[in-house]
Amino acid sequence: MSKAELTSQWPRSPASMTADYSLEITAKDVGELRTVAPRVPPGTYVSVTFLPGESVEARVAATRAVRELGFRPMPHFSARRLASEEDFEGYLARVVEEAGVRRCFVVAGDPLEPEGPYDDSAALIATGAFERAGIRTMGVGGHPEGHPHMSQEQGLQALETKCTAIGARGMKPLIVTQFGFDAEAILAWLQAVRRRNITAPVRIGVPGPASIKTLLRFAARCGVDASASVLTKYGLSITRLIGSAGPDKMVHALARGLRPEHGEVYLHFYPFGGLEKTVDWIAGFDARNIGEAQASERA
Repeated sequence: MSKAELTSQWPRSPASMTADYSLEITAKDVGELRTVAPRVPPGTYVSVTFLPGESVEARVAATRAVRELGFRPMPHFSARRLASEEDFEGYLARVVEEAGVRRCFVVAGDPLEPEGPYDDSAALIATGAFERAGIRTMGVGGHPEGHPHMSQEQGLQALETKCTAIGARGMKPLIVTQFGFDAEAILAWLQAVRRRNITAPVRIGVPGPASIKTLLRFAARCGVDASASVLTKYGLSITRLIGSAGPDKMVHALARGLRPEHGEVYLHFYPFGGLEKTVDWIAGFDARNIGEAQASERA
């Protein structure tokens, strides 16, 4: 039985969870993406982040490399980091023309004050530039464990507004979440999303295997709950910071908890410990859990 077939079974099996996963890279990760490319399914969605200090040329080159390697690129647009309309629409035109981009992701960005005319991701959507460029799917961020500047209710309302706006412009909304460590919080947030009749597919952010110190550093930077109780659920001890950890326990918990009412759900991997470690973890997870599923089917 294939992973795709396993996704139609409820409750979800662990083996089904890595079907149609997506990855995230920075412009600096292209070399490593070339190395792991033979081990990543063709057509996999690969996000290209919009980081401060990276040139437009580097981001365009990374997006083009994703396409050349047989994957589907999803470049990020950081609203508050765009200095002008020309910067925004020029970058959009280049990734569409040079990398065949049909899916983009918008985020407000870290600066508290915008560097140009765009206050937030909704402002980028409202320009109409994406649909004019032929973009078919627009990704927006979700925050299962809360947003540093919004209440959960405000975050859900913003998500609903953006998904509605994207649909009204003839594009399909997609939600990609911040990474987290707490499967229970993610499942509860998914229920809250669906109660608002937001039916967009959701890609749940999952941290790839990394050193425990690296995971805690990214959690602190991104405002992710890394309390002792949450880390225990994930399989980490706050008193032992030596070694590395993968998301096995969290992915198993998501598989057990997902139900049809949670809607269309996939995994999106943040390779904090490196792309190669993340891709190797996925392959190992598949080997263990697909084998178990097949053995159970034969029993």
